[in-house]
Amino acid sequence: MADKLKLYGFNNLTKNLSFNIYDVCYAETAKEHKEYLEYIDEQYNSTRLTNILLDVTQMIGASVLNISKQDYDPQGASVNILIAEEALAQKDIDPSCNQGKLFFETEDVPEIIHAHLDKSHVNVHTFPEYHPDNAISTFRVDIDVSTCGEISPLKTLNYLIGSFDSDIITMDYRVRGFTRDLNGNKHFNDQRFYTIQDFIDEETLKRYETVDVNVYGSNIYHTKMMLKDIDVQNYLFKKDVSSLSLKKQETIQQALRNEMTEIFSGMNIF
Repeated sequence: MADKLKLYGFNNLTKNLSFNIYDVCYAETAKEHKEYLEYIDEQYNSTRLTNILLDVTQMIGASVLNISKQDYDPQGASVNILIAEEALAQKDIDPSCNQGKLFFETEDVPEIIHAHLDKSHVNVHTFPEYHPDNAISTFRVDIDVSTCGEISPLKTLNYLIGSFDSDIITMDYRVRGFTRDLNGNKHFNDQRFYTIQDFIDEETLKRYETVDVNVYGSNIYHTKMMLKDIDVQNYLFKKDVSSLSLKKQETIQQALRNEMTEIFSGMNIF
C-alpha cells in the first residue's frame, strides 16, 4: 500500500513466493546428455545456490539464523536457510543455530550442514531431467521464500530471474492470515497490486509471453512466463550452430519450442 500500515502489535501476515524456472538444452547424443548433466550439477551445486539464497535474504532485509545444504548423487542439490525478520540478540538465538558460520568461517565445511530457524525460511531444490529418446534435457529450479511480518519476497524477482537461464518461469504468491491496524480493523494484505508482473522489470517482460491466473479475493497470484525468441546457439551444448544445416537448425528450433510450450502449458500437446 502507498502508506505504511500502522499496526497494533506484530504483522501476522504470512507471505509465500514459489519461484520455479526451467532451463532447456538440446543434447542429442548420450555423451552430450551426460556432459550436460555434469555441467549443470557443477554450475548449480549447493554452494552456489546457498550464495544466491543469501543474496535473497539480504534483499528482503532478513537475518540468517541457520543454513542446511546438501548435494545429491547422481545430480541435484538442496539448500534451506531459516531467517528472522530482523537481527536478534545472541542470547535470543538457540545454540543449535549455526547462523551460517559453519559455511563462512571454516575451511573444513562438512558435506551436510543442518540447523534450525525462526518463523521464516528460504529454500531451493534442483531437478535435472532427460530421457534417452528425447534430445532435449531440462533443468528445473524450485525456490520458496516464506516470510512473516513486514518483509516481502516480491522484491527479489528480478534478481532470481537473472540468476538462472530462465526459459520458462512460473511464480505463485500467496498471502495468508490477517493483521490488525490501530483501530482494530483486519487487513488481509499489506500491499496493493494486481499482478506479480508489477514487480518484474519491463525489459524482462518484453522477452517473455506471460499469463496470469489470480484469485484476488483469496490473495492468490499466479504468473507464468515463456521466452519468446529461441536462438538455437544458446541451446546447443558444446556445438556450434554454424556446423548444422539450416534444415537441422529449424528442426531443433521447432523441437525446443514444442518442448517449452508443453512445459508452459502443463500438458502433452505434440
